[in-house]
Amino acid sequence: MTFQEFSNNLRRMRKRTFLLILAAALPTFAELQTGPTLPYHVVRDWAQLPAGWNFGEVSAVDVDKSDNVWVFNRGPHPVIEFDKSGKMLQAWPEVPVKTAHGLRVDGDGNVWTVDVEAHRVMKWTPGGRLLMMIGGVGGAAGNNDSKDGFNRPANLTFAPNGDLFVADGYVNSRVIRFNKDGEYITHWGHKGTADGEFDLVHDVALDAQGRVYVADRSNKRVQIFDQNGKFLGKWTDVGSPFGLYYVRSENALYMCDGVNNRIVKLNLDGQVTGVLSSPGKVPGKLDIAHYLAVDSSGAIYVSEIKNWRVQKFAK
Repeated sequence: MTFQEFSNNLRRMRKRTFLLILAAALPTFAELQTGPTLPYHVVRDWAQLPAGWNFGEVSAVDVDKSDNVWVFNRGPHPVIEFDKSGKMLQAWPEVPVKTAHGLRVDGDGNVWTVDVEAHRVMKWTPGGRLLMMIGGVGGAAGNNDSKDGFNRPANLTFAPNGDLFVADGYVNSRVIRFNKDGEYITHWGHKGTADGEFDLVHDVALDAQGRVYVADRSNKRVQIFDQNGKFLGKWTDVGSPFGLYYVRSENALYMCDGVNNRIVKLNLDGQVTGVLSSPGKVPGKLDIAHYLAVDSSGAIYVSEIKNWRVQKFAK
């Protein structure tokens, strides 16, 4: 073997070794599941805003026990409540928020908002009176082990006893659990691709058995845990999970796949049982489907970042 041949073989070996190491370091993305089209139609012009009003980027949506719809957006009126027909009921006149992100309504009807830029989770009465704030003084960020601080948190959900689970988030890589009084209980997760590690914790949901489903967005998977952070399983072939929403009456999980711009319905074995919509700008299409909610009739509400709207899909 000549010196040149030896050098060429060495370069090829080094290249193969580098590619093997790179492949081992990256998360494994399975082939994307699909399913039958869900039997829904878009309700055109659903949200009835006053003349001259517009949403900004619509980051979140939820429904309360009366099927009223709460919208969190980045326009001049961040928190707006509608009835199920789209009639506007109220817009809070004063909301100290830097960048709207997540919103959920708890079992008592209180509205919780997540300010991603100010690193805050805030609890409000339905009339907009602040009841609780969790986060650092002056909007300071916490680290991955902080017990009362976040770093770009995304959203939250609730257990039946009032405990809250916060998806934290864009910089921190964990789920943090508090009791109903805002007192720290535990947290789990850090940056990475292994089981129990996260890369952008974007949402969290609980099923009827109390299992915790985590939208591990940049790793393109849903991870499943018990409420103390014990790893139970993962789904790696359902798309890019932005928003998660559990529907008890169907024992099913609905998901915003924000990369493929579709809504996915999943059974609790991680099988896709239906899909809805596709990328686009016109009514019925989606552009960065961010979060979603499902009301008692099964209607689906989807918040969109790039289309500056919330859409209603009815059966």
